Amino acid sequence: MRRFKWYALFLILALNVNTLLAQTGSSSTISKVGTSVAQFLKIAPSARAVGMGGAYTAANNDLGMLFWNPAGLARVTGSEAMFTHTNWLVDTQYDFLALGINMYSAGSIGIMVSSFNSGEMKVRTVQEPDGTGEWFSTGDIMIGLSYARNLTNKFSIGGTVKYIHQTIWHMSASSVALDIGTLFTTPFYGIRLGASMSNFGSNMRLDGRDIKFSQDPDPNEEGNVEFINALYEMKSYSIPLNFQIGLAKDFQLGESNRFTVAMDAVHPNDNYEAVNVGMEYGFKEQFFLRAGYKSLFQQDSEEGYTLGVGINYRIVSTVTLKLDYSYADFGRFSNPQRFSLAIRF
Repeated sequence: MRRFKWYALFLILALNVNTLLAQTGSSSTISKVGTSVAQFLKIAPSARAVGMGGAYTAANNDLGMLFWNPAGLARVTGSEAMFTHTNWLVDTQYDFLALGINMYSAGSIGIMVSSFNSGEMKVRTVQEPDGTGEWFSTGDIMIGLSYARNLTNKFSIGGTVKYIHQTIWHMSASSVALDIGTLFTTPFYGIRLGASMSNFGSNMRLDGRDIKFSQDPDPNEEGNVEFINALYEMKSYSIPLNFQIGLAKDFQLGESNRFTVAMDAVHPNDNYEAVNVGMEYGFKEQFFLRAGYKSLFQQDSEEGYTLGVGINYRIVSTVTLKLDYSYADFGRFSNPQRFSLAIRF
């Protein structure tokens, strides 16, 4: 009964937060797209999850849940390491590395690192649109430490503390953020209910030598101070806060076949609300086919259908190799493809 009260309390708080975000965030007429920074935090790292349309808040037994719902770390059997590489939009690169260790009755701990890099680009100005001869790049990194625990055999809770750092040429900005989530296997036909809040943290503001310049305070007068050192005033911007609730249900079709359907309702602080839906078919928990649709009902979204495949290969009795691939429709942009490699031990 006590565990149920704790879950009910969290759900009430989550709904209140969602109401607050609805009041202070996006409305039916204003999306607030482009008003937050650290957009690389929204790139989904798991090929399995992307193949299911990103409907992953209530998923089960996968380390990739660290991105969607840290409570899912407690549901991973054994320990697992995972790596994902993505050729992202306009020739940028995104990589993700995670490690989860199951400490059994003491809970589970995890670490994840994601990085985004633009590669070298020419410095262009209005006077020299073909380049000044200089080059610059942008680079982002996130490091997260997670802890999750099964409070009962049906209710899990978890959290992640993140350090976020962005650089562009000689400028940089940093922030600290928190993820928190729960995962509950309901008594209603084994349906899983997940809820999470991601990237709750401080604003970011660029600083560095590129904001420094020299200025003559009064160019029309002689005899005054010729130049003084000055700084451009830089504004601070929020990071992409996200709240989502998800449902998932497994259907066991005989001993060899499993079919999973999932749905997430997503409320970001920098876009309209959306719904993600997905499904997965598994044969003997070794071969998998996936499909989904991302950002349903979201206005002006470039995202759409997703597809994925996966294979789990047992190397020895306690070591399993997992390889996943996903394809995602991205409208007028190049369609990113993800490859995830994991090993469970």
